[in-house]
Amino acid sequence: MSKRARFRRIVLKLSGEALQGRQTHGIDQAVLVSIARQIKEIKRMGVEVALVLGGGNIFRGQENTGSRGLDMDRSVADYMGMLATVINGLALQDALEKMRVPTRVMTAIEMQKIAEPYIRRRAVRHLEKGRVVIFAAGTGNPYFTTDTAAALRAMEIGADVILKATKVDGVYTADPKKVRTARKFTSLKYIDVLKNRLQVMDATAVSLCMDNKLPIIVFDLTKEGNIRRVVRGDAIGTVVQ
Repeated sequence: MSKRARFRRIVLKLSGEALQGRQTHGIDQAVLVSIARQIKEIKRMGVEVALVLGGGNIFRGQENTGSRGLDMDRSVADYMGMLATVINGLALQDALEKMRVPTRVMTAIEMQKIAEPYIRRRAVRHLEKGRVVIFAAGTGNPYFTTDTAAALRAMEIGADVILKATKVDGVYTADPKKVRTARKFTSLKYIDVLKNRLQVMDATAVSLCMDNKLPIIVFDLTKEGNIRRVVRGDAIGTVVQ
């Protein structure tokens, strides 16, 4: 592994919204290509890369459930959201493989025509062979977010860190787009994230990371090159540990 890389194996968590760019929904091909290019760059540094994708650019389960009687059943909505993550996974796989980066999509819901079923030992073997692994369909269970899936998969494959890619450059005391006086944290403790309900990852994911001492780095994906900077240990974003 290159001396410039701080981490040996990472899980990169991307929201579905990150893939839509400035569009209101769907996938922005330019964003997809940019992400693929940055992943190829860190692969050249010797880093083993796994990804967990959200599906909010296509379908957000929680926005279609509620207590009004006419809303969608939560389980049905969550399964639909999981399928949306598979669509995103296939799109990113295509972009990576066009750049000659070998990639495997592994899904928690079996659909062998388009992706491999998730098997932990097989995923680790793919990483050891230099392939990018995209984990799709969350955990395969309703009521769990893709944040929780990222934490779970990171633990299972022995990742060194979760890199949470967002549209802001870290964690703030409030939404910096709405509150001008919002203050950015350079580092946080897990328990402070939970106590103050900071928008890092959901509580289940943060608790999993805390119990297993897995650091989370929240950083801005919209600036190309930031994935490389985080991987080599530059002081950007917010570190939760």
